[in-house]
Amino acid sequence: MLRRKIESELAAWKARPNKMCLLLGGARQVGKTYSVRKFGRENYDNVIELNFERSPIYKQAFAGSLEVNDILARVSLVYPGVRFDPGRTLIFLDEVQSCPNARTALKFFTEDGRFDVIATGSLLGIRHKEESSLPVGYVDRLEMHSLDFEEYLWARGYAPEAVGMLASYVDQNDPVPEAVHETMMGMLREHVVVGGMPKAVQTFVDTYNFAEVLRVQRAILEDYRDDIAKYAEGAEKAKARACFDSIPRQLARDYKKFSYAVVERKAGARKYAGSLQWLYDAGMVNFCHNLESISLPLEGSAIDNNFKVYLRDTGLLVSMLEDGSQADIFNGNVGIYKGAVYENIVADIFAKQGRRLYFYGEGAHFEIDFVIRQGGAAVPVEVKSSQNRRAKSLKSILDRGMAKRAIKLSPANRGVSGVVDTYPLYLAPFIQPDQAHFT
Repeated sequence: MLRRKIESELAAWKARPNKMCLLLGGARQVGKTYSVRKFGRENYDNVIELNFERSPIYKQAFAGSLEVNDILARVSLVYPGVRFDPGRTLIFLDEVQSCPNARTALKFFTEDGRFDVIATGSLLGIRHKEESSLPVGYVDRLEMHSLDFEEYLWARGYAPEAVGMLASYVDQNDPVPEAVHETMMGMLREHVVVGGMPKAVQTFVDTYNFAEVLRVQRAILEDYRDDIAKYAEGAEKAKARACFDSIPRQLARDYKKFSYAVVERKAGARKYAGSLQWLYDAGMVNFCHNLESISLPLEGSAIDNNFKVYLRDTGLLVSMLEDGSQADIFNGNVGIYKGAVYENIVADIFAKQGRRLYFYGEGAHFEIDFVIRQGGAAVPVEVKSSQNRRAKSLKSILDRGMAKRAIKLSPANRGVSGVVDTYPLYLAPFIQPDQAHFT
């Protein structure tokens, strides 16, 4: 049984005195249904689950009047033995993107207030013509992701207290004890290959078989492609899939700015920009925008049409590569990918912290992987797959006075060199916004 951080967020939502219905979004198969079911069993006497994709008949309960009592009456006709106990019942609307009327009804459930309601859905918001069904101002929202590195360590048997101790090494200059350092670097490499999709993680925990994990991951990728075929409209189907399948080739390039020509020769934003946005709204990819300058506010310096695209789950990225890539990456041989998988995992880590992603690049031979807001300043971050690789771009940025301090993430142990803080890659999740201390 995987422990997830969303459980504490759901508990906090339940404790609010004037809570609204909760809309829990996220990509396919990140664990939304499992987590809500578990939360319901542990916190309510009665859970009424309506899955609109598995049982389309439930849509009939939301056809017609959306007064709560009318909905409950219709639910009782299609849900044998259902009971509605005010204050003790959770109504769980699963795959709500398939029933626009159910999304609209969230407003009326919030106004009624007798029942706690959680709606979950993948691809929420990408069917733009149905956006009017979302009751703005009447729902609380949460987004769920695949397992982050902390959750992965929990799944691998590390106690939360032990994992939490890693954070202490962020705020001190002393190196991590070598045995801990080597163990955690091994765990991070494992996490890069296994990723964070719950089914893939559970498969590895149960079998310790990377081949079985790869089978699960590739099945998830096919499910994603099926979603594109099911939900994208018209010509967007082929274009969104072409963009999705191009991501490994995009990240294998020296200059990782997204190139439409990699998707299709001579193609441009006019043809494919909407398809990329589709993938982002579906929770499949992260955008990382280039900056005009390394200065705050970062968003004010972002360049709209200059960006990198990362897959939201690094294990899925690795599974898109040819057979044998798992072993190469796990053993530290990144080959032509030149650390792209480590950039992807750091992008995923930062995004799960709630950060928007930015980088700074001046062309194919000069690029700072990320720029984050830290300690009230814009801080460049370089990601290196080898502890022996020099951060030439980072040195140039500092020599030119474009930043006062910087962060280097690599397999090397904790250390400080002038104004550059070096952190082992596995400490990236603990570098919280505006919490790191610099000398």
